[in-house]
Amino acid sequence: MRKDNAIVLYAMSMNITVQGILDVPEIQVANPQILAGGDQLDNPVRWVHIAEVTDFSGLLQGGEMVLTTGLALDPPPGQEPSAEDSEERAQAYLRALDRAGVSGVIVELMAGRTNAVAALRSAAMHVRIPVIVVTQRVRFVEVTEVVHRLIVAEQLEQVEKARFVHEVFTELSLTGAAPEEIVTRAAEIIGAPIVLEDLSHLVVAYAPEGIPAQELLNDWERRSRRVPLRHQTLRSGTEDWLQSTVGLRGHPWGRLVVPIGLADDSAAHMVLERAGQALAINRMAERDQRELSQQAQAGLLHELRQGRSMEESEALVRAAAFGLRAAPLYVPAVIRLVRPHTPDPLVLQRQERSLLDLVNQTLQAKGMSGLVASLQTGSVAILLAIPARQPADPILQRLCRSLIDGAAGSLTALSWTVGIGESREALLTAARAGIDEANHVAETASTLRQSDRPMYRFADIRLRGLLALLRGDPRVQTFVEAELSGLLRRGDGGDLDLLQKYLESDGNKAGLARSGYLSRPTLYARLASLEKRLGVSLSDPESRTSLHVALLLYRLRNL
Repeated sequence: MRKDNAIVLYAMSMNITVQGILDVPEIQVANPQILAGGDQLDNPVRWVHIAEVTDFSGLLQGGEMVLTTGLALDPPPGQEPSAEDSEERAQAYLRALDRAGVSGVIVELMAGRTNAVAALRSAAMHVRIPVIVVTQRVRFVEVTEVVHRLIVAEQLEQVEKARFVHEVFTELSLTGAAPEEIVTRAAEIIGAPIVLEDLSHLVVAYAPEGIPAQELLNDWERRSRRVPLRHQTLRSGTEDWLQSTVGLRGHPWGRLVVPIGLADDSAAHMVLERAGQALAINRMAERDQRELSQQAQAGLLHELRQGRSMEESEALVRAAAFGLRAAPLYVPAVIRLVRPHTPDPLVLQRQERSLLDLVNQTLQAKGMSGLVASLQTGSVAILLAIPARQPADPILQRLCRSLIDGAAGSLTALSWTVGIGESREALLTAARAGIDEANHVAETASTLRQSDRPMYRFADIRLRGLLALLRGDPRVQTFVEAELSGLLRRGDGGDLDLLQKYLESDGNKAGLARSGYLSRPTLYARLASLEKRLGVSLSDPESRTSLHVALLLYRLRNL
């Protein structure tokens, strides 16, 4: 169904009401008079029922329009009519209809039934439902046929609307439509602007549908925060926006908003909910597909690092299946996330997932080719293909800058160090030796006090890199304990920090004092205490070198 047909379909949507029945020609010719309930003529009518009884228990379910000739208002046979009795019967009759929840009642009272008309007029003042009198003959059967045809036609229209909406959003789900396309189709069907926002009240996609985008999105975040998130599709907040959450199993990640009033919210409810389902399904499918690809690339990268029974030709073919283009040079790189001071495994996992997405998106946006996979918790490995006749460093620097720019616009705060391994012509060699080398560089660089370079090679980490390789040797650990035992026994990190600052100042006490770290008398007293506990002279160059090496090894112990 085309867009124009969809709009016509929704424009035709209207409930059958009491006023709609009064407009039926078969009623109009009978000169209907509204005795009461004139402000309730928009009551919806579910069905039309002809009733000449006074006991409606089990007969009516609510929402019916009752047609009657008013026989229940007449006195029993043999009883003389009186105004008082007529009014009591009329009140009892109308109250019974009111309790049954009918939408209204039309009473046919022909000429000569003046008392019944008067009684009905008086009794109508005590009920909430519309009470209408006709004083000419009405063929109620014809009225019910006309109204029931209208009701059935409306029900069929509702079914057609639901079928149309179902087909539209099912197709969008199956084709993996982007959020912008789903939001645009929903706005076209409703005929009103729609905005998709995340839980931070930032706009993800929108369709202005005739309203200038600047007007629609003006001061959006502030306005949106005035409309609390609701898990039901409804209007709420001081802005009176119609909203519907987007997400699965009670875990919303956004919401769809119609920020204007509508003539009929019920039609929009269904469209928003189906659009929200399509958005959630597509997001889940995209995530599953992405995770499957990442798992497959991680498996291949692990095999390439082992590479015991794999030939270079097989490695190239399998890597090409994941999009790695053949190249004269391959560069291994590892990006290591800076761990928080109070590490939460779930936080680290979310950051790693965000980093994986960021690296893949950046490579795609820059037209670069590479294998990307999680190496270990908090680290992402890349095998980057370097095209012919292009130096590697400018490409790597451009990649690092793009990653930094991409992280700056992300909702997830990410910080990392990048280690670069030696470039190799063979893919297997780059994976076998280069990934471990890049990982070692990234880990070691993360311990630097000022790791502000976009990337590091082995030559950049110098002595620290060598010590990181040796830190697991028991003899090295014995050396550290022997050099720093006088400070480690007390477990005072302040003493270690003071020693490090002193060693980094090359033993210049006056310079360290001028830096404002400690006052001169306090600094001299603390350094004298350090010398005593360490059992060495801090003025001796060899002692300072030995302590500096031991301190570096101590700082590297948790890598």
